[in-house]
Amino acid sequence: MFRLDARLKVYVHREAVDVRKSINGLAALVEQAGLDPFAPALYAFSNQRHNRIKLLGWDGNGFCKPPT
Repeated sequence: MFRLDARLKVYVHREAVDVRKSINGLAALVEQAGLDPFAPALYAFSNQRHNRIKLLGWDGNGFCKPPT
């Protein structure tokens, strides 16, 4: 579970992403951006039309990805 407070960092991926990507695919995009997918942060991705988002975050036990 994520605690939404001032210390939580949220990164937004600027380019459109195929939101059908799995956790592994999204984590690879985070790594390609030079960030650590296991850091205490949330990573936000959107589709081409920017009407859907997908969040990815590590909660200490595994990745937490809310449904789209």
